[in-house]
Amino acid sequence: MSERDRYPSGIPCWTVALQADPRSGADFYAALFGWEIVSSAGGREGEFLLARLRGRDVAAIAPVPDGEPPVAAAWMTHVRVDSVQATAAAAQEAGGRLIAGPMELLPAGHLAVISDPAGAVICAWEAGAREGAQLVNEPGAWSMSALQTSDAEGAAAFYGAVFGWRPEPLGPPEAGLALWRLDGFVGGEPQQPVPRDVVAVMSPLGDAAAPRWSVDLWVEGADATARLATELGGTGVTEPHDAPPFRQAVLADPEGAAFSISELVTVPAPA
Repeated sequence: MSERDRYPSGIPCWTVALQADPRSGADFYAALFGWEIVSSAGGREGEFLLARLRGRDVAAIAPVPDGEPPVAAAWMTHVRVDSVQATAAAAQEAGGRLIAGPMELLPAGHLAVISDPAGAVICAWEAGAREGAQLVNEPGAWSMSALQTSDAEGAAAFYGAVFGWRPEPLGPPEAGLALWRLDGFVGGEPQQPVPRDVVAVMSPLGDAAAPRWSVDLWVEGADATARLATELGGTGVTEPHDAPPFRQAVLADPEGAAFSISELVTVPAPA
């Protein structure tokens, strides 16, 4: 369990599920994770919704933005920055693209939506009243976001320039996995299964998929959660499987937004 009140610059801080029907999407996730759903202050009733556990914000459900072609339902990761204006400029200078913003979402904060050179989309968040998730790393809460890409070298250059991240290989070279680390950052808890300066993960992309950011949420039982998701109208993208120290699965909600779930089955010894 980790309670958070502030996030330093460069740290993923918030995640939002974009849905064509936010209320229906909220009903799905509330039943799946035990979330309490409330309307966000300043948002239009029934559209921008906050998800809470134990009275603390864990995520949001929001309408997909209007656009041509239509925007698909998806989970979006937000990274805390000191200035969305400066981050948007840095992203473009590093070869990325500004998709939307910078925009004011007051009193919550300021937002810019950017993509890296390969096309993976992520949000820059300059906090006002909302710093980010107030509860992470416990069942029903967001734990980590992961970049799936076919251009690890390009991603290293882009995210290093924009957020100050550096990748560190994880496991055998042929696996293509890496941890994104931010030097000087200390987060999480001492007993967590990754180093405390890790801010995200990077993994290789299959040939048939587009580069993307995905989100992972912790659960008490991966198998039971996967079964419940299908009963609620979602789908199983990958079956529950062991990935020590976790048991994991990839699911999609009824609108097709994919996300992963992880059950921590082996608690690492304290460092």
